[in-house]
Amino acid sequence: MAALRFFWFPLSLWAIALIGVFLWGGFGPLVIAAILTILEVTLSFDNAVVNARVLERMTPEWQKRFITWGIPIAVFGTRFLLPIIIVAVAVGAAPFAIAKLALFEPAAYGELLHGVHALIAAFGGMFLLMVGLKYFFDSAKEVHWIAAIERTLARFGRIEAIEIGIALAALFGIAWFVQDHAEQVLFAGIIGILLFILMQGIARSFEGAVGKGAVQGGFALFMYLELLDAAFSLDGVIGAFAITSALPVIVAGLGVGAFFVRSLTIYLVREKTLDELVYLEHGAHWAILGLAGAMLASIFVEIPEIVTGCIGIVFVAAAYWSSLQARKAAVRV
Repeated sequence: MAALRFFWFPLSLWAIALIGVFLWGGFGPLVIAAILTILEVTLSFDNAVVNARVLERMTPEWQKRFITWGIPIAVFGTRFLLPIIIVAVAVGAAPFAIAKLALFEPAAYGELLHGVHALIAAFGGMFLLMVGLKYFFDSAKEVHWIAAIERTLARFGRIEAIEIGIALAALFGIAWFVQDHAEQVLFAGIIGILLFILMQGIARSFEGAVGKGAVQGGFALFMYLELLDAAFSLDGVIGAFAITSALPVIVAGLGVGAFFVRSLTIYLVREKTLDELVYLEHGAHWAILGLAGAMLASIFVEIPEIVTGCIGIVFVAAAYWSSLQARKAAVRV
């Protein structure tokens, strides 16, 4: 029951949102909004685990801003405005015109969004690929879950910027085989890689600083978390339009889901769950690599949401079970 204090607000917000959707459209939209929220939480659990480790490096003030400032950004920025901007840039239209289309002709907007799926997958896939590779190619990493693989990757981590080289090689290989929009896919993927490098560099340059530096470092980590959320959620926005074209239902379902994920992140930090479940972070990063691979593969073939969801669930669940076994073994010793 103690954990409920972290989730009472998103649960209340979910009830209010579902009532609003019901009053707006009836029982059918209510069910769809509920499904979208559950999918968002299920697909983003690994996101919460990674967020929690980053959030631990932030001051309590910036942790609060992760909720207060981050929620409007996550709901209206990442899940509403950012896809509109991407579509506008891709088709060469004014963002206002695309926003108008999203509000008043959501079916047409959904078709445009699906049309730029390759760009979104390239950006999100390369950003998440960098997140996963950076974690496993860490030569200072001492705790290993899938030891045979992770120890080898950690040894290769002594090679400077190996994760960047692998990510760029993968991106150029993908662009080589893309029949349409190869240049745009290449550009979107490079933006994803560069943003990851930029955010990591800025955050590390201020790590451990005080005064103004701490403020700047907190902001850099905050922006990194928002970019991470964007990379995770953009593909989900496209998938949501495959279920419904009603924008209020999508914003309500995914928005409340985003709030649940952030509350889960706070719970993991405050309860120090990652210190007790030592392999959970490993499982989350394996899930991130799986999600990145699925997003990049979706440039060529359609990948159902259930497949990407199962990737994350399987890795995180296996890591959770392994963590429990390791904790029991430590107690016996």
